[in-house]
Amino acid sequence: MDEKHRRRRDKDHEEHRRKSSKRSASFSGDDRKSKRTKEEKKKESKRSKKDKSSYMELTSYSNIENPFNDDNLGEKFEWTKKKDREKKLGISPEEALRKDRERRQEAQLELEKLNKRRIEREKEQLLREEELSRLQREAEVAAMGDWGSKEDEFHLEQDKRRAEIRIKENRAKPIDILAINLRLADESDDVDEALEIDVDEPYTIFENLSLKEVEELHQDIQRYLSLERNRNNLDFWRAMIVVCDDKLSELQEDEKNAAANVIAPVKEDINNMLAGKTYEQLNKLQAQIQQKLSGNEPVEVEFWEQQLKALTVWKAKAKLKSMHEIVLQKRLEQLRRKQRQEAIKVQEELESALTSHGAHHIHPVGQETTVEEVEEEIPEPVVEEYDPSMSPEPMPRLSREDKQSEVIDPEEDWKNLIEKRQEVLRNQFIPMKVQPKKPSPEDEEESLVSKVLYEREAAKDLDEDEAIFNIEEELAKTTYLWQDKYRPRKPRYFNRVHTGYEWNKYNQTHYDSDNPPPKVVQGYKFNIFYPDLIDKTKAPTYRIERETGNNDTVLIRFIAGPPYE
Repeated sequence: MDEKHRRRRDKDHEEHRRKSSKRSASFSGDDRKSKRTKEEKKKESKRSKKDKSSYMELTSYSNIENPFNDDNLGEKFEWTKKKDREKKLGISPEEALRKDRERRQEAQLELEKLNKRRIEREKEQLLREEELSRLQREAEVAAMGDWGSKEDEFHLEQDKRRAEIRIKENRAKPIDILAINLRLADESDDVDEALEIDVDEPYTIFENLSLKEVEELHQDIQRYLSLERNRNNLDFWRAMIVVCDDKLSELQEDEKNAAANVIAPVKEDINNMLAGKTYEQLNKLQAQIQQKLSGNEPVEVEFWEQQLKALTVWKAKAKLKSMHEIVLQKRLEQLRRKQRQEAIKVQEELESALTSHGAHHIHPVGQETTVEEVEEEIPEPVVEEYDPSMSPEPMPRLSREDKQSEVIDPEEDWKNLIEKRQEVLRNQFIPMKVQPKKPSPEDEEESLVSKVLYEREAAKDLDEDEAIFNIEEELAKTTYLWQDKYRPRKPRYFNRVHTGYEWNKYNQTHYDSDNPPPKVVQGYKFNIFYPDLIDKTKAPTYRIERETGNNDTVLIRFIAGPPYE
């Protein structure tokens, strides 16, 4: 009985175990299937995202950049008929997907090539435009000329004219004397007779100048250096700037009073040693000092460096001295040529005068005249009919002064006169000293009010875009009915010209604020003073007249009542 009960119990246990194993197997199969389905969906989602991104890369458009206003631009296009045809042909989805992927890769490569080609075309187009712009600029520069150099020439000419005006008005600056020296040495310039060259060396102009004056002169020299184009003049200004730098440092050291007492004796000895040497000797000495400093021998470096520095200054002085000698020779030759012309003119006048007195043989200038030739040139007396009224009345007695006078034969007196005239003709060069211009009574009587107004306007500082414009045109004199009662005079004036940049389309294309275009005249400001007008109810007027013979310029004529012209 127990055995029977035990067998039934084992059988129940075995059946229960079999059912539970079946149940667990069915559960595990469902889990694996659902898990596999999830993985496939995840892979499909990744593949679709990848295809979509590759499609967006291929088309280079998105929903943000949508020029076609297509609502489905971001979605992939499904070609259903093509899929149906592929199914009929027996092409599996994997094979169709692989072909589609290869087609997209080929399209991507082709698109990259097209983009690269487009970038190259844009670069070539940009280069062509730049080359065309450069050719246009060159053509415009060739047509219009070099405006930058013309502007520098204009400012240089204005500086020279200002220097000439200041010298004539006895208010010259040191830079004016240097500029006029160079101008007088230029044979092509026809300068005023009131200007004369300074016979001293140019570097002596720094004597007795204060620190402020030397600093101002240094700025003026730098301005001429930036504007000058003549090679000889540039050498002159470069040498002057070297001497000016040395003088400036010397004055600054004296003002600081730092170790000046120790260096001064050494510097004086060096200057005494270098003074009087020529430019070639100074070059030779400089080479020796540089060789000594570069050698291995023990030397006092500070002393030789100080001597080398002073030697550079004395080289500049020697160069200035030799250039000044050439300037003096040129100026002397100009004066000689001018006075030879004047002597020829005087000779012609004397020839005409002597011809009228019977002297027919006048020797040219510079030819010696002997006494025998002079005797031959004495005209024979002309016998005329005697007229008693032409004879002086005889004196009954001589005065004491006349008795003590020397008696000269008429023929001898005439001979002496001829010799004196020939001596004048032989003079080829008569040096003339320029006398300072004396103020005329009309200048002394000039209105004090007009002078005060002029000085007040001249004292105003010039703006950055302004320059002095005091150039007047010589006009024909006019006779007035009231000139017997009131003395005609010219009004005092202080004019300004306003310059600036014209930012037209061309200048905006080729220039900027760091590299501005040439300045152009934008306006004039005329300050003309009429304090002594007789009829103050009539305001001065002006009119614009076209210059005869020149259609490019006009004249501005200012008209006022008496006593002003």
